[in-house]
Amino acid sequence: MKQENASVLIIYTGGTIGMIENAETGALENFNFEQLQKHVPELKKLDFKIDSCQFNPPRDSSDMEPEAWADLCRIIYENYRKYDGFVILHGTDTMAYTASALSFMLENLNKPVILTGSQLPIGVLRTDGKENLMTSLEIAAAKRRGKPLVPEVCVFFENHLMRGNRTTKINAENFNAFRSYNYPALAAAGIHIKYEPSLIHHCTNGRPLTPHLSMDTNVMILKLFPGIQENVVAATLAIPGLKGVVLETYGSGNAPRSQWLINQLIAANERGIVIVNVTQCSAGTVEMDRYETGKQLLDAGILSGYDSTTESAVTKLMFLLGHGLPPDEVRQMMNISIAGEITIN
Repeated sequence: MKQENASVLIIYTGGTIGMIENAETGALENFNFEQLQKHVPELKKLDFKIDSCQFNPPRDSSDMEPEAWADLCRIIYENYRKYDGFVILHGTDTMAYTASALSFMLENLNKPVILTGSQLPIGVLRTDGKENLMTSLEIAAAKRRGKPLVPEVCVFFENHLMRGNRTTKINAENFNAFRSYNYPALAAAGIHIKYEPSLIHHCTNGRPLTPHLSMDTNVMILKLFPGIQENVVAATLAIPGLKGVVLETYGSGNAPRSQWLINQLIAANERGIVIVNVTQCSAGTVEMDRYETGKQLLDAGILSGYDSTTESAVTKLMFLLGHGLPPDEVRQMMNISIAGEITIN
């Protein structure tokens, strides 16, 4: 698919994909993406314009905090009219968090924002970085009848294009590092890139891109486990300034029937803390009315996270709380799919 008139901006944040090995020390070092064409000569075969910019200094993905997400939003917003798509090169460890956050922060997005990275540096012989980069660029430039094929925030990794707010990192070593368990891939790359148009999210309201830069980080994840102690839960829910909790429960949204646990959750809910129930399972959805152990949470005012990933639930809470909304409005919005992040039956 030729895209002679297309243009794509590469945004390098940091991470393994942008590193080369120092010949003398063997250490991995970030390289300047102005030299990208030297390391990836295949870029010359792409028949569309490619520009690049980078974070200075580059950030390891472990250091990608909400202010870095805001920086990405600013870069995309400032360059939105100049480019048909954007490719963000990002470390893999927190890529799913960044992709989820951007899907909420970039309201009315109508162009591709593709996050990708690699498990091996792009200068290494067996790197997965070149293919991930090349295919991400093709997807970011792809149009049909003058309109972008995939106008949403996505993650591309190991031949699969996935909705960003549906992804999670599942492997620290294999090239196939990401999964979207609860939503099908938007495209698969083989000899050709096969898109699934019916699965792709389109913003149809015609409004201009609106970046939202404020994220409230007064949230936390509370993972239940057999033997969890009351003093641990009580201390967690009593954290000063806490506004939101992602509660990772068992199975389809179940929790122990310990009365102290229910009392702690009810008290936190009454203090205005928004508590969202997501499953610890890789796949599946929360159904709190299915078993008594889940119904007790529903009765305690705990929200269903449906089939949300933990990464998506956390960043969505940050996003909604960042708007200064009162708890009741945050609860209402958590039950609405903003950017295709949950499936509500």
